[in-house]
Order: sequence, then C-alpha cells, then structure tokens
Amino acid sequence: MKPKLADVAKEAGVSPTTVSRVINDHGYLSNATKDKVHAAMDKLNYQPNSLARSLHGKKTNLIGVIFPSITNPFYAELIQKVENQLFNHGYKIILCNSADNKEKERAYLRMLIANQVDGIIAGAHNLGIEEYQKIGLPIVSFDRQYTENIPIISSDNYAGGMLAAQELFDAGCRKIQFVGSGSRTANPTGRRLTGYRDKIKQLALEPHIFSVDFNDPPAVKLLGIKQLLKDDSLDGVVCSDDLTAILVMQAAQQVGLNIPTDLKVIGYDGTEFMRTYYPQLSTIVQPLNDLVALLIKTLFERIDQPDAKFANNHFVLPVEVKRAETTRK
Repeated sequence: MKPKLADVAKEAGVSPTTVSRVINDHGYLSNATKDKVHAAMDKLNYQPNSLARSLHGKKTNLIGVIFPSITNPFYAELIQKVENQLFNHGYKIILCNSADNKEKERAYLRMLIANQVDGIIAGAHNLGIEEYQKIGLPIVSFDRQYTENIPIISSDNYAGGMLAAQELFDAGCRKIQFVGSGSRTANPTGRRLTGYRDKIKQLALEPHIFSVDFNDPPAVKLLGIKQLLKDDSLDGVVCSDDLTAILVMQAAQQVGLNIPTDLKVIGYDGTEFMRTYYPQLSTIVQPLNDLVALLIKTLFERIDQPDAKFANNHFVLPVEVKRAETTRK
C-alpha cells in the first residue's frame, strides 16, 4: 500500500503537521526533527505530492520539456543535457514527445498545466497552437516561434546556411544543392535555407533546392535523394541536418558516386554522436552546451520574475564549421 503522510508521522514519532512543515520547509524545526522525518520518509519510500505543494504556493521543481523527437541525435543530446543541468539545480523533467502531432502537443500542454510544472522548455514544430497564447506558465522556446512573449533560444541558422554553402564553394563545388526541410520559414531553422540562398546569390551561382519532409520515413527520403543524384550533375550538397547528410552519403554510394571526389556533402548540427560515429562528415556545429545553459538561465529568470518585462526575447548563438573528409578538395 502506498505510504501516507500519517504513516511517516507515526514512524518518525511526530505529528502530521510537523511532517508537512518539514516537507514544505515552513517554520522553525530542529535539525534532529528534520532528520527523523527524512529518515522515516526514506524508510517508507514516501514521496511528497508535488501538486499538493503547488496548491500551497510552493514550487513543484518540475519542468515540462516538449520536443518532436527523442530519437533524433540532436534532440536526444539536447534533452539529455537539459535534464542533467536541471537535475543539478534541483529540478526534474516531464518529457513530452510531440511527434509533430498538434493534438498530442495540446494534450501534453494540458497535462503539464494540470501537474503545475514550474516552467516549460518547448521545441516542438507545431505552430499556431492557441494554448501557447494563453498558458499561464513561464515558457522558453528552442528554435521555434510561438508568440511574441515567449523567448526564443537558437543558434545562428542564417549564418550556418551561408557557411555551409561557402564551404562547398571553397572546396570547388559550383552546382550546390540544398537538401532538407526548409519550408518552416516562420521558424529560426528555416533561415538555414535563406542563408544558403543568399550565399549562392553572392557567389553568382544558381540555387537548387530539394525539399525533404521532416516526417517522412528514412527509406522514403533515401529514394528521393537517390533519384536526385541520378538525374542531376551535382557536385555539392548542403543538408539541413546531419541525418539528411548521412542519407545523401548512403544514396551516393548506392548510385556509384564517390565522396568527396564526385560529390561533396556538408551536414548541420554536429552532435557528439555524429562526430564520434561519422567523423568523416563535414558539418555546421551548433554550440549545444551554450544553448542548454542559456535555455535554463532564461527559463529560471522567467520563473523568478513572472511579471517582469524583458527587452530581448530572441537570443542567437554563433555556429562554426567542422571541416572533415566529405568536403576535402
């Protein structure tokens, strides 16, 4: 049977009120009394009710984290770093995988509100969800634009798109294709495509864009990319993310193209996973540690000052090129 507060009181030899005061850190209590109560809680494996604490104006020390995928290496590493940093600050997370499903995301938002989380870090792709307009919780967004009042933390996607195109040009490419999802122009990640377009224009080249839907299974994406490589005399590919770059490398091998002799490829994200298992891939590296630190710092500011007006609601961190085998001259 699940232990109750009264069971803890009986085990510790104190009143239920004293147990409640220990849990909520309310009023003066001796260290000996606190130690007895905590020892009883540990013995009975008693867990305080976070929702009950929130009803008494206490923090739940819970943060909601909403992302579209937990299998994508970039999101997986970002979430892991967020969880580690929040845990070090005394918080736990409720992880919500929205899977690009607007109704699923709405359901998770309602659940987080019901659980009275102290704040939310959101990086889901679904735009126009009205709940974000009226939610009464501190929210910080990663790379997504929800409302004007919700701060956005992102890396410089526009500069990343330009750097990727320049890297291929410097490697000798002259027919440079953009492959990936670039349709979400309202979001910061859509600026990777804009950066590519502007750099290609500066270089007096023609833009070539092959759209890949974020939601398509890898096998479907691979078929389309193979057809692209068969039909076009490309010599360079800018990919919107590293997973797409891996598919381009696989497709090139299957159609008999050698990388980097026949085709040069650059990805985007530069996670530890990709740098470890695909060290040959040139990529644009996002500063994950700095992004996570800024996400958490900004969220804590909103939690501590819920009524404050902040002058800056969009924070952009620089990216860098990691040059490797796939763009070798």
